[in-house]
Amino acid sequence: MSHDGTRAVSVIAFIGSVFSPWYKWSGRRDPENHVCINVATYGPGGRFTMTDRGRSALRQTNDTFTVGPSSLHWDGTDLIIDINEISAPPIISRVRGQIRVTPRAMTDMELLLTNDGAHVWRPFAPISDICVDLEAEGWQWDGHGYFDSNFGTRALEEDFSFWTWGRYPTSDGAVCIYDAERRDGTTLDSAIAFTPDGDMAYTDAPPRTRFKRSLWQVRRETRADAGTIPRQVLPMLDAPFYSRSAVETTLNGERVTGVHEALDLNRFASPLLKPMLACRVPRRAKWRF
Repeated sequence: MSHDGTRAVSVIAFIGSVFSPWYKWSGRRDPENHVCINVATYGPGGRFTMTDRGRSALRQTNDTFTVGPSSLHWDGTDLIIDINEISAPPIISRVRGQIRVTPRAMTDMELLLTNDGAHVWRPFAPISDICVDLEAEGWQWDGHGYFDSNFGTRALEEDFSFWTWGRYPTSDGAVCIYDAERRDGTTLDSAIAFTPDGDMAYTDAPPRTRFKRSLWQVRRETRADAGTIPRQVLPMLDAPFYSRSAVETTLNGERVTGVHEALDLNRFASPLLKPMLACRVPRRAKWRF
C-alpha cells in the first residue's frame, strides 16, 4: 500500500494456479503446466492481470522465477518484480514496470493451516518497504509491503469452507490474522505479532467481528475490540467468492489499517463459477522465449 493509502498493488506467483478454472478443469495433476504471475493494481487506473500459462513459459533458478514475460528475482536484499502483462476485460491494456520489495527482516516461521500439514503459510517478510514504478500516470510511489507464501498438496475447497486473513501495520511492527473454518468442523484462530527485526510471537487478539459484506455479498470478518466495527477504506478486488480490501479496525486499543481478504470456498467450489472465471483468466498454453 502507498503511504497515503490511496493506491495498492498485489502480486501472486503461482505454480499450480489455484484460482484458475483451467487448472481445475485439467484435474490439477500437472501444476507446472498452469503457472501465473497475477498482478493487480488498486486505485485510480487500477488493472487486473491473471494469465494461466503452460510449462513452456516457466523458468526457475535459485534466485529467479520467470513466467513468460514477467519475473521475480531475489538479489540478496530485495525482491525485484519485473512486470509485462495484459489486463483482463473490461479494460484491456498493458501493465508494465517494476516493483521492488525490501524486507526489514526475514522470519523463519511456518504455520500449519491443517493438522496434517497439507496447507502451510510461510510469512517470509511481514514488514517490508516497497517501491512501485509502473508505466502509467500516478503509479510511481513508495509504501509499506508484505511478502509471504502458501504451499498446499490438496485443493483449498477440499479442506476449507471459509477463511479470512489480514495484515495490519502497528506502532511496533505488524499483526497478521489468519482465521479459517475447516471442512472437518474445526477452526484456525491465529494472531501473530511481528517486529521489524523479524521476531514473532502469538498474541491475544480481540474476537472475530463481522462487518459489511462485499459487493458480491461475500461474508467479511476480522478481529476488532469490543464496541468497534471494522470498515473498508479502499476497495480492491471483488469477486463472487473473494474479497480483498484495505480495512480499518481496532486491535487492543490501537486503530490500524491493513489489507484484508475473505475467501468463500463453498462458492468457489461451485462448477457454475468456473466459466465466469475463464472470462477474467485467459489460458495461454504456449510460450517461446
